[in-house]
Amino acid sequence: MPAKAKTAAVMDRVLTLELVRVTERAAVAAAMFRGRGDEIAADRAAVAAMHAELEKLPIKGRIVIGEGEKGEAEALFVGEKVGNGKGPAVDIALDPLEGKTICAKNLPNSLAVVAIAQRNGLLKVPAIYMDKIAVGPGYPDGILDIDAPPAEMIGRVAEAKGVRPRDVSICILDRPRHAGLIEEVRATGASIRLIGDGDVAGIIHTTDPEETGIDMYLGSGGAPEGVLAAAALRCIGGQMCGRLIADTPEKRTAVERAGIADSKRVFSTEEMAAGDVVFAATGVTDGNLLGGVHFHEDFVTTDTIVTRSHTGTQRWVHTRHRLGGKFDFAD
Repeated sequence: MPAKAKTAAVMDRVLTLELVRVTERAAVAAAMFRGRGDEIAADRAAVAAMHAELEKLPIKGRIVIGEGEKGEAEALFVGEKVGNGKGPAVDIALDPLEGKTICAKNLPNSLAVVAIAQRNGLLKVPAIYMDKIAVGPGYPDGILDIDAPPAEMIGRVAEAKGVRPRDVSICILDRPRHAGLIEEVRATGASIRLIGDGDVAGIIHTTDPEETGIDMYLGSGGAPEGVLAAAALRCIGGQMCGRLIADTPEKRTAVERAGIADSKRVFSTEEMAAGDVVFAATGVTDGNLLGGVHFHEDFVTTDTIVTRSHTGTQRWVHTRHRLGGKFDFAD
């Protein structure tokens, strides 16, 4: 079987329960610390659980978006090889606990997320900030312009939806650096959903505005999270533009080391997550699109979405894990 066909066949398998199990395990491990105010402990538990499950996958995996550089993280660091080594070569972007502070405070929309793509399909970026703008599916191609004023972008989205700007809702990270952006958006009459953390979830929420109430994402956040969000949009649908914020010599050097020649380049969704991509996310806390982990006397339930860009298939998986059995998360 040709290499590409073999990779596609394994991606089909990973698309189902094997990748789901990876995010499920991480989500349950993190949820054991939910609301306890210790985001470090929650993150460590999620990392350990996700690492253990990734090692079982039939892939030759290479982490390109992870917990940090080698030496900065004990596991799931950039460049680490994962999988059982018996399958095709794939690249992996992940965040075992997206929204660490959210989990620690037991607030909505904390997730465990993983994206897998064929080798060199995911953009390698340093751990710096990225300017981002995103919308869900159904808009004309090229509707986004990262350099356009917020009023213009909101006007474009409103026109495409056939509504007034005041009927458009924008998701923005609640950070001091966004004070000016927030003022510009509010001046248009559009509403704002401020989130304290978790901009991967914020961008994913643009894919289903009827359910989430979010039409567009604006602002800056982590570049690695930008790649994960782009992977999600490749699979679920939508458009995104991202540009690295390399505003110091050290950051520009980091961008060059990542293999990006132009630090001011604007990347599209397809440039950040190319080829065949599989994306999975499991809710840690209850959210707009996914329920969180729920503990019962003798079982645990999880909610997961797993989707693939090549087929456009979306699977919503509600799982009951029996405690004391094969899937005992307490051990």
